[in-house]
Amino acid sequence: MYTDPEKKVSGGDVKDDNELESESTSDVATDEDQVYSYREQKAIIHRVDRRLVVMCGLLYCFSLIDRGNLGNASIAGIDGSRDTSTIVLVFFATYVSFQPLAAVLIRKIGPRVFLSTISLLWGITVMGFGFVNKYKDMVGLRVVLGIFESGIYPGIAFLLSTWYTRYDVGKRFSVFYIIGCIANAFGGILAYGFMQMDGLGDKAGWRWIFIMEGLITVVVAVIAFMAMVDFPDQADRSWRFLSTDERDFIIRRINRDRGDATPEPFSLSLFLKPALDFKLWVFALISL
Repeated sequence: MYTDPEKKVSGGDVKDDNELESESTSDVATDEDQVYSYREQKAIIHRVDRRLVVMCGLLYCFSLIDRGNLGNASIAGIDGSRDTSTIVLVFFATYVSFQPLAAVLIRKIGPRVFLSTISLLWGITVMGFGFVNKYKDMVGLRVVLGIFESGIYPGIAFLLSTWYTRYDVGKRFSVFYIIGCIANAFGGILAYGFMQMDGLGDKAGWRWIFIMEGLITVVVAVIAFMAMVDFPDQADRSWRFLSTDERDFIIRRINRDRGDATPEPFSLSLFLKPALDFKLWVFALISL
């Protein structure tokens, strides 16, 4: 009897189509599923990648641009009498302090509304830098910017971890971070272009950097409100995304991996428990 040589393995065994497909999914960990084949599983997961990871990378990109545009504004001629180092420093006070709260709010409000709303608010805040005239007003806006941006990184990290298995999530974290960093490299080019608007509307070039970059963030926030996806248990409510059956597949896959696809009620003691892990504090000190 003829045997397809591509399906023949050592020892004379023959692999069926599902086994061959499972070996071709090296970039996506798939499992046996009662509804979808390996090929269909891979297609669903890649659809999640294109929608979720790209949108997260885009939001993170403008988060980096907006928090770092003060340096570009200084080059563009912002008043040298202002102590810009202090303005930079106050951002991180609220940025770090409000991150734990953001991790709670994203579960309560939902990632689509939460991430798009804070993006909209920090975009408006950045635009405000282009209209202030007093040093204390700029410091105040920087404090507010830290509050709004504090939710973007922990929120995205939490959201990604709910969609992927432990095998897959590391790659997605890397891709989202790379998208943000590469796009952020163009922040200086954007700032240089907006500097050329110097004198337009009787405003200096450095003011237009804040106004235009903030405006772009507002536009991206509106897009995120439509395109960002919610947690897997609410994925079928996202605009033109997964069907109910596809959502159920994602949930089954997460439950097979670690059994936490269904959210449990919030508990302050469980929320604070990781803070007792000495290793977290060591990693935090190393990152300094």
